[in-house]
Amino acid sequence: MLSRQFLMGRHREDLSATELAALEDAAASVTCYGAREEMVHHGDEVTHAMLLVEGFVCRYMDGLDGDRQLVALHVPGDFVDLHGFPLRKLDHDIASLTEVKVANYPHSALSQLILDHPNLGRMLWFSTLLDAAMHREWIFRLGRLGAIGRVAHFFAEIGRRLQMVDLSDGCSFPLPLHQSDLAEACGITAVHANRVLRELRERKIVTFKGGQVVVSDILALHAVAEFDDGYLYPSGH
Repeated sequence: MLSRQFLMGRHREDLSATELAALEDAAASVTCYGAREEMVHHGDEVTHAMLLVEGFVCRYMDGLDGDRQLVALHVPGDFVDLHGFPLRKLDHDIASLTEVKVANYPHSALSQLILDHPNLGRMLWFSTLLDAAMHREWIFRLGRLGAIGRVAHFFAEIGRRLQMVDLSDGCSFPLPLHQSDLAEACGITAVHANRVLRELRERKIVTFKGGQVVVSDILALHAVAEFDDGYLYPSGH
């Protein structure tokens, strides 16, 4: 089932069986990308939205000096470019970080879904508002936290999001990123990221090695990160 993880842990239960079936049936095709492959280039016209089924995807922007800033990381169950439905193009690039599989939803099919199933349309809107909430939290993280807080917050968020889609127990999860990716997500240099990871490991809070995160002290991680998952709008909140 391609859309099985859509809004899992985030009020998916508000969708009826009929609405879930309609969402599943609206996927026109499936596309697979290799690791580190550009999927959407900023400024290009987009005619469909991609629901991430497997793998990790990032949204990023390049500075004039060529340095990259990750502005979002997507996990299975996320629509990675639903913003392009009303905007028709994106102001940033989208690329795979690992091998990925996406389900393609033509904008014409999304328009029909919204007409036929208004509540599903509302939940699609909800999913884009979740992206906006995460963007605000990332701005807070970059603007107000020090380097160790930024990295800790990144680990805390991704762990919680993967937990919501049954890909983590919250304390151990795959994160197949390079150290440079982590640095670009947290607005620090790769050298600084290495020092931060060493400090988190020496304080027995978290270890990041070989694309795997192991959290040894979740309370300490959340304290360092000033992390509260309310902005992720989990079910039950």
